[in-house]
Amino acid sequence: MKVLSETWFADGYIDFELKKYTLLAYLQEINRCFDQNRLYPQLGDVIFHYNNLVAFRDTKQFLQQHFPKRISAIDMQRLQVLYEQLVADDELMEELENIIHFAVPEINNVIQGGTEIYEFVEEQLNIAPVGIVPLDSHEGYMLLLDGGAGHTNVYQYRLTIFERADEKYRGIHTQFISTYARSLANSQQSIKSDLIRHRRELPNPAVYTVETGMTFPLEETLLPVAKRLLVKYITQHAA
Repeated sequence: MKVLSETWFADGYIDFELKKYTLLAYLQEINRCFDQNRLYPQLGDVIFHYNNLVAFRDTKQFLQQHFPKRISAIDMQRLQVLYEQLVADDELMEELENIIHFAVPEINNVIQGGTEIYEFVEEQLNIAPVGIVPLDSHEGYMLLLDGGAGHTNVYQYRLTIFERADEKYRGIHTQFISTYARSLANSQQSIKSDLIRHRRELPNPAVYTVETGMTFPLEETLLPVAKRLLVKYITQHAA
């Protein structure tokens, strides 16, 4: 996948036409992936660049009013801008503003397209618990089935909670466990029983099935969407 550096808009020679075509080539490849229903890591990457530009734009507007300096390096994780003195920076700042002004709506349009695909895929997924769900459902198994596969993929999952500012977020970590051929003998309940019998570290696991009658790329679309759907489902049904 064609990638942009975290500071692509301020790297090297800052020229509007050059940055414009760099961005458009990147977005063209992102759209090509979306046309094939391949969402990740493309969607996450383009959202990162959008948020990055917006945050940089807002931060720059404040700092530019107080410090007549030129951007020399950017810590994108904390969005701290490092400056070196420059007497005349109006031309540079104007070029950066033109680049960002062009880039933000272009990237947003691509995000909207990816979001529509994501929502469509999510609508095609059905999720349900297998058997009785224990009180503690933060760890267990997800059975993933799509319409084009003759098997069921089993993943062990673990929910995590992390805090950012004044908000709490739920994340999910998954590990592929095994594949079961689709058959009458390998029902969802029998798969659950087999997991309990052979994986003693989870004697009473929560088990959920996520199923769709359609076919989507597993690693790039189906699995990441299923994981987020599972987090949403468990959160909504938590006691």
